[in-house]
Amino acid sequence: MTPPVLVYDGDCGVCTKLARFVTTTVRPAPESFSVSAYQDLDLDALGLTPEQCDEALQWVARGGRVSSAQDAVARVLLAGRLPFRPLGAVILVPGVNALAGLVYRWVALNRHRLPGGTPACSLPAAQRPS
Repeated sequence: MTPPVLVYDGDCGVCTKLARFVTTTVRPAPESFSVSAYQDLDLDALGLTPEQCDEALQWVARGGRVSSAQDAVARVLLAGRLPFRPLGAVILVPGVNALAGLVYRWVALNRHRLPGGTPACSLPAAQRPS
């Protein structure tokens, strides 16, 4: 059984910086889960589409179950080092999860304005220069 994988948008500067943070700070060990840009993966094998990956962060668990957006963030934190795990559990609490979803969507819509964001972050994948 393959380890879980966190799938992010490799064309987005903000997403790439956050993926690097997950890799260096959140993830307890390289074998715990992989962190990969969707542009570098066989999405069919993971049960994902480019549109899903362009729209939100994706977490594919060992059994193939997919979590997206704030749920993917929660799953990553739950699989992370101890200081991050309680935050992941809190994000999954129903009322908190709805609020986290609003925050996630706001960040996703404004990622080109955030530190590390680029103009390409605001474009749909089909219109990006890469």
